[in-house]
Amino acid sequence: MSPERTPSTPDVTELGLQSDCGSCFGLCCVALPFAASADFAIDKDAGRPCPNLQTDFRCSIHRDLRPRGFAGCTVFDCFGAGQKVSQVTFGGQDWRQAPGTARQMFDVFPVMRQLHELLWYLAEALDRPAARPVHADLRAALEKTERLTRAGAGELTELDVPAHRGEVNALLLRTSELVRAGVPGRKKERRGADLMGARLKGANLRGANLRGAYLIAADLKGADLRTADLIGADLRAADLAGADLTGALFLTQSQLNAAKGDAATQLPQTLTRPAHW
Repeated sequence: MSPERTPSTPDVTELGLQSDCGSCFGLCCVALPFAASADFAIDKDAGRPCPNLQTDFRCSIHRDLRPRGFAGCTVFDCFGAGQKVSQVTFGGQDWRQAPGTARQMFDVFPVMRQLHELLWYLAEALDRPAARPVHADLRAALEKTERLTRAGAGELTELDVPAHRGEVNALLLRTSELVRAGVPGRKKERRGADLMGARLKGANLRGANLRGAYLIAADLKGADLRTADLIGADLRAADLAGADLTGALFLTQSQLNAAKGDAATQLPQTLTRPAHW
């Protein structure tokens, strides 16, 4: 627990937001589609098992995904949605044993992933002392979202996810404003900006608003990204070598996995250094 956290602050472990593939029925390998590209070696339709998925729901090429052309698999993070759907929503009954549940299970999975992603953001927001003015609303949103994750399969497939995301996003935006207000100096506003391939080596982006920015293949070596809002930022192939991401807002493991970095890249405590860096 960080020095600023209180005992009542929920964490990602308590909320089950860390992927446990051993408790999942390979849902990301079946439910989701992908197209042949730099990220995937083949085309696969939604609902069709990846040919690398074994009968025990493990990947036969897990150790060699990148060299075999499946880098996209190493980037994906379900925020623990896979095991929630497998063990809670469907009570541990897998789609091979009960093929009649397969379609509904595959439809529920992406909904659950979005809800778990929101839980991740809400938990982080509640961990920010500067966001205390909205902590009550954040906690109420977290409790509502957590209840939704425990709804039945039918209710989940009918859930208006965009509407719920909109409610939560308003609170996350307010959190961002409160946290970044404490950063000295003028903060850059680059929300949704096209920064693909941008030369930002050593840039001072501390407290910047980079929500939804396109930072694909951007040179961010040695950049100061402390307390920058990175929610939804596209960091694919962005070079974060030596960059300081300490306290970056709403950064996820999936974003880091898609980027490049090195041993000198400074990360938030809740995230881990990708194995391929």
